[in-house]
Amino acid sequence: MYSAQLLDHFQNPRNAGEIPDADATAEIENPACGDVLRLSLKISAGRISQAQFKAKGCVAAIACGSALTELVVGKTLNQARNLQREDVIAFVGGLPQASTHAAQLALDALSAALSRIKA
Repeated sequence: MYSAQLLDHFQNPRNAGEIPDADATAEIENPACGDVLRLSLKISAGRISQAQFKAKGCVAAIACGSALTELVVGKTLNQARNLQREDVIAFVGGLPQASTHAAQLALDALSAALSRIKA
């Protein structure tokens, strides 16, 4: 049902936790399923230098949170803003249709965090 990449991100989440002195933090909840994702970002020279997440939810939500942190580190703010749900889904090796909400939750948290950064 889940790809090897997705299961690896679930079993060995990357960048789990919180950045104490984050430049931006956002917590998003999916009201339909109850999954919650908290994302914190550190910005340096216009790029995301660090990203950490905490998630409470299904296997896919935790895996997508982990994947998102790897996808955004090193990107400019505009590059991060341009990430699509399909980018997260591809990075975890695909998602069952019923789990695509997890990739959207990760992107919604990213969007909310980026909106808190002063330009």
